[in-house]
Amino acid sequence: MLNIVVVAAVIESGDCFLVTRRIEGTHLPGMWEFPGGKVDPSESHAEALRREMREELDADVAVRDLILETTHEYSDRTVTLFFYRCDLLGTPAPVMAQEMRWAARKDLPSMAFPPADDELIRMLVDGAP
Repeated sequence: MLNIVVVAAVIESGDCFLVTRRIEGTHLPGMWEFPGGKVDPSESHAEALRREMREELDADVAVRDLILETTHEYSDRTVTLFFYRCDLLGTPAPVMAQEMRWAARKDLPSMAFPPADDELIRMLVDGAP
C-alpha cells in the first residue's frame, strides 16, 4: 500500500482558520483541508510546508510548533499527517483555482474534511491548541 507523508498548515486569524477545497482530479476531491501537501524525500517538514504554500496560495509561512501527528489508512493509501501551527506571511491567493476561505472554529465540524483530519478538528473546536 502507498505510504504518504503530508504536512499541513494550521493558520488562525481571530477565531477562523484558513482552509482550501481539494480540486477535481486529486485524492478526496471537494473536501476541505488545511493547506499543505506531500513531503519530498529531500525536504524537511518546514521546507515542504513553505513550498506547498507558495505553490498553492502564493504566500509564505513561518512554521512554528507541531500540533498533531496522525496516521490514517484509506483503502488505497496510508497517510501520515503532520499539522503545524503557522503564521501567514503575505496575502494568500489560490493558484490552482481552488476554493479558499477563513472558516470559523464553530463551523469546522459541519464542513466536509477528510477522515484523517477528525482528531485535529475536535482539538480545534475544543479550543486547543
